[in-house]
Amino acid sequence: MNIVLHFILVLGLSFFQFVGPEPTDLGIHNAELSPCASPAHCARANWQVAEPVAAVQALQPLLELMPRANLVDQSEGYLHATVSSAFFGFVDDLEIYADPIRGLVQARSVSRLGDSDLGVNAKRLADVKLLLQGVTG
Repeated sequence: MNIVLHFILVLGLSFFQFVGPEPTDLGIHNAELSPCASPAHCARANWQVAEPVAAVQALQPLLELMPRANLVDQSEGYLHATVSSAFFGFVDDLEIYADPIRGLVQARSVSRLGDSDLGVNAKRLADVKLLLQGVTG
């Protein structure tokens, strides 16, 4: 009986989405994405590329194909998407920024809720790095 109640509870909770407030530090600040306040629920990376703006433009359609991803904002050299977890619908913010002066693509993925992301944001950036390598050769 306990297994049935547990299953019903988990199934019921799965219908709720845990969105949380949008982080206030999104966007570009002094030609950089914000640093991670805590590595427990945020990951950030810089990748050296020859043509950062072209790389970010090439990444856009690939990011839109990521499961449960939604492109929120797009401007010259900047992308902001939200990505929801499969089971509970926790929302994370993914930012990509082309830094042509330093020849970098900057990336940041941060959870809106919780104290730990269980490595999800770092894994997401590893996946984005693979996509980036695919579009830059």
